Amino acid sequence: MENTYSEHKPGKFPAGCKAIIFSPTGGTKKDADILSKRLTENGDVQEIDLCDPRGSYVKAAMSSDDIVLIAVPSYGGRVPETAAARLSQIKGNGARAVLVCVYGNRAYDNTLAELQDIAQKSSFRVVAAVAALAEHSIARQVAAGRPDAADEECLQKMADKIREKLISGDESVPTVPGSVPEKSGMSMGMAPGTTENCTKCGLCAGKCPVSAIDAQTLEADKKKCISCMRCISVCPQKARKLNVVITSLGGVALGVLCKKRKECEFFL
Repeated sequence: MENTYSEHKPGKFPAGCKAIIFSPTGGTKKDADILSKRLTENGDVQEIDLCDPRGSYVKAAMSSDDIVLIAVPSYGGRVPETAAARLSQIKGNGARAVLVCVYGNRAYDNTLAELQDIAQKSSFRVVAAVAALAEHSIARQVAAGRPDAADEECLQKMADKIREKLISGDESVPTVPGSVPEKSGMSMGMAPGTTENCTKCGLCAGKCPVSAIDAQTLEADKKKCISCMRCISVCPQKARKLNVVITSLGGVALGVLCKKRKECEFFL
C-alpha cells in the first residue's frame, strides 16, 4: 500500500517533540531525556510512559509532523515484551521516529532491529537510532553511574547530528545491527520478594508495570513478573530484593563480561 504521508521540506522542524519511554528503573529515561531535550528548540517534550499498566495506548496517535523518540531498555538483547505490546498499539501515522535502546554494558544484540520492526509496523518512519548505556538494572555495579558526563556529551552530539539530518529533509532509514527475532522474548523469571524492612506502603504494587504485585500481600506473581526491578528501585525502605545467591552469581558473571567500557553508538 502506498504511503500518503506528507514530505517534509528542508528547514521545517517542530519546536518540541514526543517521547515514548519504557523505563522501569529510570536508566533508559535518563538517556532519553538527554536526547529529547537536545532535539527540541524549546525543551518541550510530551511523554508517553509505557510503564503505566493503565495507559490507554490504543488511543495514542501521532501526526506525520511529529518527531518522536522511542526508548526502551534491552532485556537479554530484546525489546521487553510489555514495551513491544504497548508500543504496537500506538498509531505512528507517519511520524518521524528516533529509536533508542539502552543496555548495561554487556550487549544490545537484536534490540534495535526488533524495535525498528515494531515501529515501522506501527507506521512510524524511522530516521535515526541510538544505542546508549545505563546502570545495569540487576547487577547495579555494572555500568554504575551511567549515563555519566562523557555519555551526556556524546548523546548531545548525536542529537545535534540527528537534528541536522531532519532539518535537511533527509528521511532515509538507518541500517541498524542485529536481526528481527522470530520468537517472542522470554521472561527472566526473577521476582523480587519483601524483607523485614517492608512497611506495607504498597508503592511497589502501584508502580509495577504489569500489576504483578498483590496490593494486600505485596507478593509478586512469578508468572506475571517481567523481572524489570522497578519494585526494588522505587521502594523507599529498600525492602524488596532478589535472591542473594542469584544476584551474587549474576553480578560476578556480568562483571567479567562487562569489564571493558562500551560507548554510545548511533545510526543515521
